[in-house]
Amino acid sequence: MSTPSAQSIQDELARAADPEKATFYPKFFKTGPGEYAEGDVFLGVTVPEQRRIARRNKALPLEQVRELVHSQVHEHRFTGFVILVEQFERADTPGRERLFAFCREHLARLNNWDLVDTVAPKLIGPYLLEHPGLEPLLHELARSPVLWERRIAILSTLAFIRKGRFADTLKLAEVLLHDEHDLIHKAVGWMLREVGNKDLASEESFLDRHAWEMPRTMLRYAIEKFPKARREHYMKPSPSPSGRGTG
Repeated sequence: MSTPSAQSIQDELARAADPEKATFYPKFFKTGPGEYAEGDVFLGVTVPEQRRIARRNKALPLEQVRELVHSQVHEHRFTGFVILVEQFERADTPGRERLFAFCREHLARLNNWDLVDTVAPKLIGPYLLEHPGLEPLLHELARSPVLWERRIAILSTLAFIRKGRFADTLKLAEVLLHDEHDLIHKAVGWMLREVGNKDLASEESFLDRHAWEMPRTMLRYAIEKFPKARREHYMKPSPSPSGRGTG
């Protein structure tokens, strides 16, 4: 079997491309003028197929991964980052350090929500858990003017939540509470829901303080799995923070 290369992977992706999906994906991922992924280019390859190609080529040398993640084609970048995550999950301590450094160097290439959601919880978050001194990076990213860096910050905390640690998620949720972008509203609400899946009291304590001021999308995501009565309780408008209560 030949050694994988960026070119051989690009060729595999080209063969897997579906013209109908190539037409649909730019609309779904908002690539039009003024949209959040303006100018992104799609071949039309499904996510499962990209993951299969990544698994087959998980031994790709890092310099070839670099070529993929610098491509203007979305599926090239996605497949490259999936390979990076595959390598990180199997690496020893020095290897994980090298792969995290590579990822940090290429944060700007995580420039759509599916890329962020693939890498942040499985590579960035786990590495920061292993190196607590780097956790301030999350708070720097949460205050970034770059949409994708803010989403990286909150999504990385999924790794913390899975280990029963909620403080960073809740702090970042407060930082991002008044973010203007819908993709941040969804991400914060999702992470609050994940906190609630582990410790409902922690989520409800946050909601009791902030539900009245949360964007509606953020709140709906956060309370999606609540019983109807609790959802209605938190969706009621409140004239002041003290008016929400805990009833």
